[in-house]
Amino acid sequence: MRPERRYRIGLLLTALVVSGAVLAAGTMNSDHGDPIAPVILGVTGILFVAILGRFAARKFGQPSVLGELMMGVLLGNVGYFFGLDLIIVLREGSAVFDMLSLVLQGEPMDAAAETAFGKAEAGRVLEILQGPEGGMLLQVAHTVDVFSRYGVIFLLFLVGLESSVEEMRTVGPESLRVAIAGVLLPLLLGFAATRFLMPELSVNTDLFVAATLGATSVGISARVLMDMRAQHSREGHIILGAAVIDDILGLLMLAVVSGIIVSGGVEVTNILVIVALAIIFLGGAIYLGPFILRFAIRVLGRLDIVEAKMFTSFLFVMVLAWLANLVGLATIVGAFTAGLILHDGYFKHLPRPENHLTIKDLITPLEVILVPIFFVFMGIQVKLETFLDWQVAVLAAGLLLAAVIGKVASGWAAGRGNAPWVIGFGMMPRGEVGLIFASIGKSLGVIGDELFSAVVLMVIVTTLAAPPLLKFSIQRRGERESEVRSEPS
Repeated sequence: MRPERRYRIGLLLTALVVSGAVLAAGTMNSDHGDPIAPVILGVTGILFVAILGRFAARKFGQPSVLGELMMGVLLGNVGYFFGLDLIIVLREGSAVFDMLSLVLQGEPMDAAAETAFGKAEAGRVLEILQGPEGGMLLQVAHTVDVFSRYGVIFLLFLVGLESSVEEMRTVGPESLRVAIAGVLLPLLLGFAATRFLMPELSVNTDLFVAATLGATSVGISARVLMDMRAQHSREGHIILGAAVIDDILGLLMLAVVSGIIVSGGVEVTNILVIVALAIIFLGGAIYLGPFILRFAIRVLGRLDIVEAKMFTSFLFVMVLAWLANLVGLATIVGAFTAGLILHDGYFKHLPRPENHLTIKDLITPLEVILVPIFFVFMGIQVKLETFLDWQVAVLAAGLLLAAVIGKVASGWAAGRGNAPWVIGFGMMPRGEVGLIFASIGKSLGVIGDELFSAVVLMVIVTTLAAPPLLKFSIQRRGERESEVRSEPS
């Protein structure tokens, strides 16, 4: 047998054994040994499934997030089909903890379960949670939920770390126009599609779905541009600059929509208050953050530089995430802001070894472990059976159409002399940002299972289609430029 074939068979057997152990975690008896052991097995197993997804995605030249997400979808739906308790609980996501919160507030458990899960699933989930292993399953679910939330915070921190306040101030007018069009067009089209296809939904739900369509994943586009060596082209600069502004506009839009949902209505006063709080928070963090950082570094600078960087970065991102939540914004707004402010220059006066590590080097291991858990967890919550409802399938198609048209059309906002198709396709992938928006909507209770599945399908298709379309448009742009140069003057 050839070594390559032995390697593949060994990898497959390992995947089956470990995946089987993961799924068995939902039926393990936790009365003996360390009670945390099933939690360790469950979380580690989900991470292993994520690794398999990442490996498969890389094998087929796709973004890692797609592999992790698809493995989550596969695990969630196959596990549900075979009646695995752990998967059934994980599929409900934060609804499990919503039910527990209602029970602690004095609501009967049956009524709380029906409120959280709906009539169809309430009995089945409640039977599992009231069983002998219900406590252990809740421990696993809670740990996965907490780890995935930390992963999102570190992910947005690293996205912010790739940019800077100075860079945002210097991006050109083309990037600004593309970013505004790339947020407003999908927002309007998404709102119209949701209102038309499902008029029974609330305006709050329509707004949140529309806000999700406005997201852009800068990481996926940046990776394609680097692969094509086009990151320094005019279109590359416009795409990356627009994506940075898009992140800020998208997060601000998320803050406004979340605030409307929490406050219970669309009122001009509430919107103005939310926008004012967002501006005050961002402005205060940007201008006061450096003073706080310098003070913290003076205190922690007595430690080893690696410890000083790690502790300062961790504390700074967590404090800003908490403060953002305190003023009514999403925690990821604070995490992104922390990344914009913090950089290695703050530590340049400290003695450092020859092979010193950057902030990104230190935080990346946390992100590498925790973010895949988030994507698998999101994939597990995609209920494919919801697409058996023709309304949900039509809504998914409508959202996908609105998402593609809105972003691709934003390429023409760059003006004459640019390649609109290149810019439009570069703005198209939603990736992790769209998933984060959808997960927040699900946790707020404004996006149900059907809508969540439709949004995730939109994220998957746009993320999958964008890289080859962007590559093709860049190649066509290069061919046309070559033809123009070769024509006799």
